[in-house]
Amino acid sequence: MQLSTLLYVLNIEKFMLPCFTKQFLGMDCPGCGLQRSLLFLFRGEFVAAFKMYPAIYPMIALFTFLIFKNRFQLKHESNITFSLMFVTSAAVLINYILKFI
Repeated sequence: MQLSTLLYVLNIEKFMLPCFTKQFLGMDCPGCGLQRSLLFLFRGEFVAAFKMYPAIYPMIALFTFLIFKNRFQLKHESNITFSLMFVTSAAVLINYILKFI
């Protein structure tokens, strides 16, 4: 069974959490769109995932590297971790600022 078929069968969209910041304050938070972006990724819609939440790919790279560095000893792992964290944070902030422009 393919992952997209499994997601359709489970109807995972019914279980997505609402954004409490948007509900109470009426404005998006820096993480708005992350769940839907992950759903697009699971469906194989990579461009739609990027359009929904552009920071998804740096975030995936960061978490993948963090898992990878726990298993293997790397020479410059602190520099790589810092760089990936910086790029991910910058992507989140830029995306958040562009939502209001």
